[in-house]
Amino acid sequence: MYLSDKLIDVFRILPGQERALRHLGMIKVADLLYHFPTRYGDTAQTVNIDSLHKGDMAVIFGRIFGLKTSKAFRKKIPMAEAVVTDGTGKIKIIWFHQAYLAKMITENSYVRVEGKVSERNGQLYFSNPKIENAPPPTDKVFSRQTHVHSLYPIYPETRGITSNWIYHKIQTLMSKGIFDALVDPIPQNILETYNLPDLRTSLIYIHTPQKESHAEIARKRFAFEEIFFIQLERQRARHLFKENNAFIIEKNKEEIEKFIQRFPFAITAAQRRAVEQIMTDFKNGHPMSRLLEGDVGSGKTAVAATAAYIVATNKPRDQKFGTLQCAYMAPTEILAQQHFESFIKYFSHLPINIALITGSGCRKFPSKINPESYTNISRAQLLKWVASGEIAILIGTHALIQKSVKFKHLGLVIIDEQHRFGTAQRQKLTIKDTQTPHLLSMTATPIPRTLVLTLYGDLDLSLLDEMPAGRKKIITKIITPEKRNAAYEAIREELKAGRQLYIICPRIDPPDSPTAEPWRAGEPDPTKELAIQAKSVKEEAKRLKKEIFSEYEIGILHSKLKPAEKERVMLDFKNKKIDILVATSVVEVGVNVENASLIIIEGAERFGLAQLHQLRGRVIRSNHQSYAYVFTESQSEKSRERVNALVTAKNGFELAEFDLTQRGSGELVGAKQWGISDIGMEAIKNIKMVEAARKEAAALIEADSTLSNFPLLKERLESNATKIHFE
Repeated sequence: MYLSDKLIDVFRILPGQERALRHLGMIKVADLLYHFPTRYGDTAQTVNIDSLHKGDMAVIFGRIFGLKTSKAFRKKIPMAEAVVTDGTGKIKIIWFHQAYLAKMITENSYVRVEGKVSERNGQLYFSNPKIENAPPPTDKVFSRQTHVHSLYPIYPETRGITSNWIYHKIQTLMSKGIFDALVDPIPQNILETYNLPDLRTSLIYIHTPQKESHAEIARKRFAFEEIFFIQLERQRARHLFKENNAFIIEKNKEEIEKFIQRFPFAITAAQRRAVEQIMTDFKNGHPMSRLLEGDVGSGKTAVAATAAYIVATNKPRDQKFGTLQCAYMAPTEILAQQHFESFIKYFSHLPINIALITGSGCRKFPSKINPESYTNISRAQLLKWVASGEIAILIGTHALIQKSVKFKHLGLVIIDEQHRFGTAQRQKLTIKDTQTPHLLSMTATPIPRTLVLTLYGDLDLSLLDEMPAGRKKIITKIITPEKRNAAYEAIREELKAGRQLYIICPRIDPPDSPTAEPWRAGEPDPTKELAIQAKSVKEEAKRLKKEIFSEYEIGILHSKLKPAEKERVMLDFKNKKIDILVATSVVEVGVNVENASLIIIEGAERFGLAQLHQLRGRVIRSNHQSYAYVFTESQSEKSRERVNALVTAKNGFELAEFDLTQRGSGELVGAKQWGISDIGMEAIKNIKMVEAARKEAAALIEADSTLSNFPLLKERLESNATKIHFE
């Protein structure tokens, strides 16, 4: 038997079970062995049934039978009942209002029951206890006589595949000697350095721990393993990228300073430091690979413009005509248009052609008819000018990476909001020329330092950790239901003074609308009793116009609008034809409206802290005092604590760290967003572990970039198991 064997070839598996296994991501034997328990039950806590007394909080372990559902005699409420026996006696279990539990437990199976012992008519019983499946006591590892260990694993399960099924199949694999030919891919010296158990021991510890410390050390080893392989992949990518040749780009510091002095603001020390780091990277003959991270409003675009200026005013080596080219990719058309307009302001005094390419059309600056403005041009004409090198700076969306877009001398690629583009998309831009272009990625998403070190291990990091001078700190107010009317009045005073307002809602349509978008997995279903009714853009705009802000012009913006409609709405808002814009989080990355100094975020508990922070950043674009009103309906103390962090955190980086520790790593990112498992995300909380994995991976690649001396590492890297994504 091998780790690569398919489970359907090893076990007798029914079609329904096969579908369930695929849902859990288990196809091969290795997938089953790496399907780790989320927690452990403890049979050592159990007591014998014959020793129970009224009022005891107790845990029992035994076999369940007599499962049935019925209705209470008097109140007719649904109920279920059963009997559990452990050899010393038996006791009745009753569930009120939870009759469905009787259908989730199998007759004559072994269970762990935890709850309070009650008494009626002299008979003891459990009322509404917690119950879960458990392995039978005949299993050697759980034998009370042998006391090998008392912990039993509880695995993530799905309909058709129970935790108990997974446990038994893993025990079967162990009994068949699956570990006999197991070779640990992680070098022995690394395991010894960090006191980590080998692969065989770790698998035994995590599936059949004798004590909690065994499970903990096994989880630590597998957390390290996952981060180590991600780091290894990132470091290898970094090494390969750095081996390529790139244009050597130099620029006189005085000329750069003249360009910077034209900005309508004084750049910060952090921005100046980032520019100097980029200049250093440009000179060494190998492609720059840098991540520029900073809060919304910290000035990333100005740094990007300076980098583009250095490139676009340099000629290819040994060539007296033309310039190097810069490609600037943004995640949305609105943002691409915004950058196009910003770059026109920055470069209008220079003989540089700037163009925009999106799905909606193409534009070029300057226009031959009006040198002060841009003109619409055909796609064919733009592509011709890009290929000939006449367009020095091309700004666009995903349209930039289509096969038809060919550059003559691409010297720099700038990618805004790095995590919104896949690695493959990045590569399409960075391999378009015989010379590999320099790469500058940017993000305003607050990302914990450990996550940056892991996911962006192939990039050098520049932080913009200060805001431009004169920019007033946003005043954030948490608004509970009873404070709503007072908040509206405070906002009205600002609107009277000429300011504008964003209102962010979690939904587009009300839940009962025929056009309502499907409710996202993991959120409360709005049709369920007691679920919070999330406000929708369309209904909230109507309500505000009718009841609150009738004297003001209100517009709406959401993802169902066509690009041209979105652009029209945003331009109307920017030109103050609209006073209040009710939108979904589509404005998280949107056009700058300096006069919009107010934002209301409805249903704050439905957004992540990083997203709340970015939404709030929409209104710190000018020197007006800005206000964020964070409306929350939740009564949960944990939810209130999270939202209050928006007030107490000094910046986005601090907020990201809080989110990681308070919400839990699985809620922050996890497998769906980053391709990292729950156990890998545990490591993200541990900066020392991440740094250790990064250090060891970098040392290995430095000594042996092809990993020819480490075939197991090479094989593992080339498998899909270690591939992470950035979408």
